[in-house]
Amino acid sequence: MAANKRFLDEPGPDLDQQGDQKRKRTRPSFASVIGEAVMVNSLKNLCLALEPMIRRVVNEEVESSLRRSTSSLTRSSSLRIQALESSSSSSLQLMFSKNLSLPIFTGSKIVDLDGSPLQILLVDTSGEQMVSTRLPHPVRIEVVVLDGDFPANDNSRWTSEEFDSNIVKERAGKRPLLAGDFSTVTLRDGFAPIGEIEFTDNSSWIRSRKFRLGARVAPGSNQGVKIREAMTEAFVVKDHRGELYKKHHPPVLNDEVWRLEKIGKDGAFHRKLAAEGINTVQDFLKLSVVDRQKLRMILGAGMSEKMWEVTIKHARTCDLGSRHFIFRRPNCTLTLNPICQAVHAMIDGISYSTRELSSIRGYVETLIRHAYVEWNSLEQVVNVGVSSDTPLLTQGEPVNHRQEIMKSFLPIGYSADQRYAHQMGNLPSNPHFGYSNWKISSAYDHGAAVEQGMQYSISESSSDGEITPKSYINGD
Repeated sequence: MAANKRFLDEPGPDLDQQGDQKRKRTRPSFASVIGEAVMVNSLKNLCLALEPMIRRVVNEEVESSLRRSTSSLTRSSSLRIQALESSSSSSLQLMFSKNLSLPIFTGSKIVDLDGSPLQILLVDTSGEQMVSTRLPHPVRIEVVVLDGDFPANDNSRWTSEEFDSNIVKERAGKRPLLAGDFSTVTLRDGFAPIGEIEFTDNSSWIRSRKFRLGARVAPGSNQGVKIREAMTEAFVVKDHRGELYKKHHPPVLNDEVWRLEKIGKDGAFHRKLAAEGINTVQDFLKLSVVDRQKLRMILGAGMSEKMWEVTIKHARTCDLGSRHFIFRRPNCTLTLNPICQAVHAMIDGISYSTRELSSIRGYVETLIRHAYVEWNSLEQVVNVGVSSDTPLLTQGEPVNHRQEIMKSFLPIGYSADQRYAHQMGNLPSNPHFGYSNWKISSAYDHGAAVEQGMQYSISESSSDGEITPKSYINGD
């Protein structure tokens, strides 16, 4: 027992050897201690050298991250604010009642398509269709001029800030762009009439060369109600001197002939027409009916076929009105419209309506030629509400409408019975009117204006002072 205890208490030789070896392994050498000290000192110096650069890089990265976070937060907040403003904004909007009458010139009153003063309406756009509405209180409206390029791509969405930033002011040293009675426009019961208003300057000096008219609620007048702005289509404003040369759409009979398209004032075509006594649109249309070829010859080769079509198409839009011209002879009366088209004839007591005139075309052609020559001495009558197809009655003449039998007449020079030639007299030999080569254009060569009368196509040649007419209908 004691032996066992002694054996446990006294370490054996093997254990002593293991302890000695362990102590030997953990004891550092002097050289290693010196090396480690040098290494630690070098690493410390390196860290001290790198610290400023590392701090700078870290600071830059942190600042960049903060800027990105702030920008993202700002954009998100702005989008949320805009969405909130859009969702909470009113569906009320101002609107011009009609489009403007164009073109617009400086110093000329701005009106709508009907020639009436401009009007601004208040509409509600919340439903599928815009409907007019009203407010319980009046609102003051301000009329402004906008850049024609706003909004971009004609986008129907814009903010009030964008609208305000595109308001155009007058040029330096010039009067305000708009003049007139518009400074105190008040919206009442959903309606705001604008008084006389005009531009004082043209639009050529801005990049887009176009203006728009805009309308907005005057600052401080909305009384808590958000109302969206109104604007017109983009348009050009020309100097007033250009109005003196503008074309009329549609022209009127007594317009000077240069009001027609492709005929410039004091230009080559205008001078040629004036030299032949063709001074008005009515003169132009009359000759186009009676002798279209002669009219083309007057204009000359400088007017191409395409230009001619533009001019004659414009001329045909002319309103002929209700005035008619009466050409009388002892046994006949021919009624013509203002451009020398026959609309009715009374011959030997027999009435011929517009449709029936083709049955006596040769005789009517002769009457039309004489009527053209004597135009200034013809009797004028006004027939209100009478269509071109309705026989026009003449005073003191019996009316015998045809039922089944149509009486035919041959033109002068062909009739075996010379009564009409004697009554009509000989055709004048005035070379100015070119009777040696007369042609009355067909109704089917002309447009809407000639629906009020019948036209004829006549080609004649004279030999030894005698007229040998040859008639053509529809150019045949």
